Amino acid sequence: MKSLRQLIQAIRPIEIIGSEKKNITNVVNDSRQVSQGSLFVAVRGCTVDGHTFIPLLQYSGVAAIVCEEFPEIVESSITYIKVENSAIALGVLASEWYDNPSTKLKLVGVTGTNGKTTTATLIYEMARLLGYKAGLLSTVCNYIETEAVPTNQTTPDPLTINQLLARMVESGCQYAAMEVSSHAAHQHRIAGLIFAGGIFSNLTRDHMDYHKTVQAYLQAKKSFFDGLGREAFALTNIDDKNGMIMLQNTSAARYTYSLRTMADFRCRIIETRLDGTTLSLNGSEVEVLFTGRFNAYNLTAVYGASILLGWEKEQVLTAMSRLVPVAGRFQAFHSPKGCTAIVDYAHTPDAVINVLEAIREITGSQGNIITVVGAGGDRDRGKRPIMAREAAARSERLILTSDNPRTENPESIISEMEAGLDEAAKNRTLSISDRRQAIRTAAALAQKGDVILIAGKGHENYQEINGIKHHFDDREEIMEAFKA
Repeated sequence: MKSLRQLIQAIRPIEIIGSEKKNITNVVNDSRQVSQGSLFVAVRGCTVDGHTFIPLLQYSGVAAIVCEEFPEIVESSITYIKVENSAIALGVLASEWYDNPSTKLKLVGVTGTNGKTTTATLIYEMARLLGYKAGLLSTVCNYIETEAVPTNQTTPDPLTINQLLARMVESGCQYAAMEVSSHAAHQHRIAGLIFAGGIFSNLTRDHMDYHKTVQAYLQAKKSFFDGLGREAFALTNIDDKNGMIMLQNTSAARYTYSLRTMADFRCRIIETRLDGTTLSLNGSEVEVLFTGRFNAYNLTAVYGASILLGWEKEQVLTAMSRLVPVAGRFQAFHSPKGCTAIVDYAHTPDAVINVLEAIREITGSQGNIITVVGAGGDRDRGKRPIMAREAAARSERLILTSDNPRTENPESIISEMEAGLDEAAKNRTLSISDRRQAIRTAAALAQKGDVILIAGKGHENYQEINGIKHHFDDREEIMEAFKA
């Protein structure tokens, strides 16, 4: 329980109607969770405006309501607090409610189109390998030390974030890493958090269904760096054309990493294999269990962040050789007949290109690449033909299939992907809407030395069809296909 006066001091209200001398029992942004003594924050969401529920709360026992505009009729027993932006207020209130947990550990945020999950997860793993207690907020799973907490969002809502961070502090965690999605930055889900550092991986086309333009998508990512404090570090991929844009208005200390040019943290690929890579990081050689140029970027970011967090260089390099790939990210499976399957979360054109080029770099002219790929329904339709075209250009055989069609018809999605193919590519392409059958077909076509890429779902263990999630795991399916 906290006093209303203490809580609202943090959000600088424009106007208050009613008494501030109240005790608050909980802070909520879902009207269904309101109970006696609640502080309700009315947030304007993408599909629902919390302000529409204010008139329904007068007999709910709610103690106070934070909003951007007062209702026409105010109830004398309720305190109304007007703010400029209630989404930002929610983040600040959530942090205040949980005693500002982000100030009690070192929190590193990772943003970018691709590589967020891997980079954030490896920073968490690095901390633990070095003997520190740490937490993780990621697409795959949240972790409080070793306790797994399931997730269904890349970046949760502010109340969930702060609750998890508070639990990390309670468990003795000294560090935490989290993915910062463009949606979360734009919707102010990270408001009120104090970051020790921020990392930018790259920016390519994604989420145009939400942001509408690449510039808006870029600005959402940049806003994370704009909000970093002077005590934080901002580490950016200088090889990405948008890398330096992230640093333009940040107050944080600025650092760069690169595989191509001079930077604070420089990586060179010495040798690459399907089961690992030899890297040179700022002149020090290290063997890692990761493959592909895109993973070299991720590992360079991890190395840079580790050094900026004050960890000892030699210990960091030793720990890097013990890091293992994240589930569903370039995860390899081998068949008895001598072919290999790679399961990867690649679901953007750039990610598909990166994975396929990594495979080709390793295999050279030996063996064929068979790619199984789809595109999610109810999401950016513009990337569908691009993904198919780029996959076809880098594969001997292409199988277009279903990938979380949601409320769309899988055949219609595949048809939009096919629009990106010329006649020569179409002659090398199969369209199989049943994903299980598509994976089994790829396994049947593959010969010794061939590599199958199953792209799009990675760690996900479901197919979302018409609002229902059905169990489906690409990793399970390819292992069954290889057995058959």
